[in-house]
Parts: sequence; structure tokens; C-alpha cells
Amino acid sequence: MSTITAFIKRHPAPTYFALTFAISWGGVLIVVGPGGIPGAPEQNEALFPFAYLAMLAGPSVAGILLTGLVHGKAGFREVRSRLLRWRVGARWYAIALLTAPLVATAVLLALSLANPKFLPGILVSDDKASILLFGLAVGLGAGVFEELGWTGFAQPALMRRYGVLSTGLMVGAMWGAWHFLVNVWASTSSAGTLSLPLYLSGILVGLLVGTLPAFRVLMVWVYDRTGSLLVAMLMHLSVTSSLIILRPPAVSGVALLTYDLVLAAALWGVVAVVAAAEQLSREARP
Repeated sequence: MSTITAFIKRHPAPTYFALTFAISWGGVLIVVGPGGIPGAPEQNEALFPFAYLAMLAGPSVAGILLTGLVHGKAGFREVRSRLLRWRVGARWYAIALLTAPLVATAVLLALSLANPKFLPGILVSDDKASILLFGLAVGLGAGVFEELGWTGFAQPALMRRYGVLSTGLMVGAMWGAWHFLVNVWASTSSAGTLSLPLYLSGILVGLLVGTLPAFRVLMVWVYDRTGSLLVAMLMHLSVTSSLIILRPPAVSGVALLTYDLVLAAALWGVVAVVAAAEQLSREARP
């Protein structure tokens, strides 16, 4: 066994994170060029499909390569088994598919009481079908290809040593940080009147400790209870599609950061409720 292979087998999760970032961020830089970050809105729209595919390549390619390297053919059989595990109970499908849209809708409707511009985008759009189809298409790609790596490889590697919360926090922070380059690229159309450094500082903090880490903790919890990679993919599809379909079109800058902050607080509230329920369940056992 080579030194590199031995190192990877001893440190599978850090290796996965490093390879994922290298493939995704390297691919995005090839697509848009270092001088294209941040990009003009017209450029972002034209290059989005290519940047999106470059980002998806990271988690999926890293997950597949490392599964073969670390676990061999048995690893691929095990991933296939988890992907085909669909008999997990209707409540887990409900949790996976409804948590993100329900929480995001509740947050936006509450914020819209103070300012109507926070109304969910799908409600105010003149082309609801296009927004719905676009959101579902992007969510489907993200759910399938990202979770081949995050849940297919990284989470099981960490859960051999850590619990649900610790695994969720670690994977969630990496998942959030992984999105940062794309946020920098799109920042000229999202920062509004805020300066880019201030806006990106808020986005970075949110990515590391906000919505995505909170939701990842919930995803790890659902995966721990079901063992289903399929359900994890559906849960990822749900959150990605929801954030696209429901995002208010007129929100940027301070308003966008406010929405992100309140949504993160609401999701962490859900995490706290789940943790409390789990604790009560353990205490009630004889």
C-alpha cells in the first residue's frame, strides 16, 4: 500500500473535503476565470449552467473515487444498498420533503408582515411554472450528485467516530464553506447597497453556522434513523428547490442577510426541538 493511499484510508473525511473543494472550485475558476469573480449579472446568467455542473462534479466525483479507493467493490455495493433503501416509513419522507419548504414559507410570511417584498417568490411571480421547474431541476441535480459524496461517503466516515450532532456540524460547516465561491461570484447581483466586503462577511458567517449547517444536522439525524441515501437525496432536493422557488425576487443586501439570519434561527429552533424530543425519548425508555 502506497503512503498516499494509507494516508487517505486513515483520514477519509478530510481527504474527501479537500478533493471536493479542489474539483468544484477549480472547475468554477476554469469556467468563469479568476477575473470573472465577482461576475456581472449577465455573465452569471450565461455561465450558470457550466458553473453549476462544475460545482456538482466535486462531491460526486470525490465520493465515487474515494469509495473505490477506501472500500473497493464492497463499498460500491454498500452505497447501492443505501441508495435502494426506500422502505423507511412515510413520516421520514414527510420530514425530508416538507421541513425546508414549511420553515422557509413560515419565515417569509412572518417577515412579509413587516415588508411585502418578503412574500415568497412563487406567489408574486408572473411565471410560476418556470420558477417551479427551474427550482426542481436544480434541486434534483444537487440532491443526487452532491449526496453521492456528502451522505454517500463523508457522513458515514465521520459517524464511525462521532455522533449525529458533531457529524452534522462538521459536514454542515464544510457544505456551507463549499458554497462560498459561488456566492462571491454572484455577489454583484445580491449585495444590493451593501459593500461587497460587508455583504460577503455576512454570507460567510451564515454559510459556516447558519442555514446549511442547521439543515445538515437535520439531514444527518434523518439519515441516522433511516440509513437511506435516497431519502437524503430527496431532503437535499427539497431544501435547494425551496430556497430557489420561494426566494423573494426583490430581496438583496441587508434584506437578504436578514432573511438568511431568521431562516437559520428557525432551523436551529427545529434542531433544538428534535434534540429535546430525542432526549425525552431516551429518558422514557425502561
